[in-house]
Amino acid sequence: MSHLLKIAGGRVIDPQHGVDEEPRDVWIKNGQVIDPPTDPDLRPDRTIDARGYIVMPGGVDIHCHVAGAKVDASRLLRPEERRLESGKARHEHNHFQGGTLGSCPSASITGQLYSGMGYTSVNDAAIAPAGAYLAHEELADTPLVDRSMLVLAGNHRYMLEVLASGEHELIEPFVRWLVRRSGSLGIKVVNPGGIEAWKQGKGRITKLDDPVPEFGVTPRMILESLCKASQQIGLPHAVHLHSLNLGLPGNTATTIETLAALAGLPVHLAHVQFHSYGGNPNDPGSLRADVGQLVEHLNSHPEVSVDIGQVLFGPTTVMTADGATAQYLAGLTGKKLLADHVELETGCGVMPIEYKDKNLVHAVQWATGLEWFLRVDNPWQVALSTDHPNGAAFTAYPELMALLADSTYRDECLARLPEAVRERTGLREISRSYSLSELAIITRAAPAKMLGLTHKGHLGAGADGDVTIYQPSDDLRKMFAMPRWVVKSGVVIVDDTEIRNLAAGVTHRSNVPELEPEALEPIRRWWKLNATSDWSSADIGTAMRDRLKPVNLRGQGGEK
Repeated sequence: MSHLLKIAGGRVIDPQHGVDEEPRDVWIKNGQVIDPPTDPDLRPDRTIDARGYIVMPGGVDIHCHVAGAKVDASRLLRPEERRLESGKARHEHNHFQGGTLGSCPSASITGQLYSGMGYTSVNDAAIAPAGAYLAHEELADTPLVDRSMLVLAGNHRYMLEVLASGEHELIEPFVRWLVRRSGSLGIKVVNPGGIEAWKQGKGRITKLDDPVPEFGVTPRMILESLCKASQQIGLPHAVHLHSLNLGLPGNTATTIETLAALAGLPVHLAHVQFHSYGGNPNDPGSLRADVGQLVEHLNSHPEVSVDIGQVLFGPTTVMTADGATAQYLAGLTGKKLLADHVELETGCGVMPIEYKDKNLVHAVQWATGLEWFLRVDNPWQVALSTDHPNGAAFTAYPELMALLADSTYRDECLARLPEAVRERTGLREISRSYSLSELAIITRAAPAKMLGLTHKGHLGAGADGDVTIYQPSDDLRKMFAMPRWVVKSGVVIVDDTEIRNLAAGVTHRSNVPELEPEALEPIRRWWKLNATSDWSSADIGTAMRDRLKPVNLRGQGGEK
């Protein structure tokens, strides 16, 4: 049965189409945005009176960690979060699912919290290949939002062996197989080669040309081969890169060298704030912001995009496939650590952390992220993120949007931090404030475009009917934390600030075709010689894959 929804008379902000206009109507039919009907007698099934309100596409989170074994491990590691939230846990009420809160809320609550802020799409940025099936089941249990995920590839032993043997032509079919078998949107590379070295007990790899023990290949070789393969295949999202020396003073030099090595190749640099420090690598307390060169590179290389990984103050959970960095950080802070995934194609470290505004290092990290946002020329190359939950839980996004849009509030926050922050960062020199249109770019239009989700992040005809309607307020934190209405695929899920419908979303995957038997054979042969599980377990299976919505490769045209 046809369903027609009209959102009438609001201030519509749709950067992809250059729209910031009031009054303007948005029409949604059968879950998709349509051009305004020409029939004056046509009556919608429902009209939302949006006069005086701000209308934007639904939010898109390009980088978060909300599903899979690593998230489950964090819930096991941190029972104190459950105790501290006593009385706050959400329980089943009518058709709503219950669950727990904390920095890693349960799947049902994750969907409700995202939608309650006006977000309608999320992308889990790091799933181990062997854990893909589990992750899809958990994503399917996350209501009210559409989902996607990236599969980890930078330390897979098959890839390392192929590179070591010089058979570079086998990398592209490997990436095709990995993305298809895992039902992912693209690939994530974390500390390329460094996790394998760490798992062998051989210490850290700190330079692009350091050889990986046993294999002799280098991070440079790994990155170049995977980025080229991703581009050749036309994956919707560029290689999502967490490079070497994450979080260490002086790592800007490594980041610059990495980007230079990949010049001309599309790449997305994840949580770039954690890769943008000056200082002495042997002195953690020497940390300072070193953003300038990196911003200049981004400004002159449109093939590069970033998400920031903003740190915000308060308790949260570190959760990273970079087990080496997690182990280093646990040793530095004395916090408990769970090393997970060490038997899989990756590594993982989970630990609690609290970012404190009186801690100089934490305050510098806070300022470094904001510098990135405020120095970049083109907001279309930037996506808002906190690397949930690593820099802060995603529920802190309204705070971050207020910091970007209100320079007075930002200056007040900066004034409360240790004096040395103003010497170690350039934040005090920046007076820029983001407009609402720019906020819509970095929270909606740009991340959708980066992910290759052509039906997301805008309100043109054919777009998914995902819309957020905010009540304007001088208190931007309140405004962005509590939209008046949220529409998901044409269904009003938040009505008068309350979730009224626990609608299911869909999970997207790249539309990568199955490999020909001769291209698959080297992988199958390697699996039978090296894997401890049956070949059938290497794939999520046809039944699971058919549950996912395919996203066409770049160059294939529109979405199926």
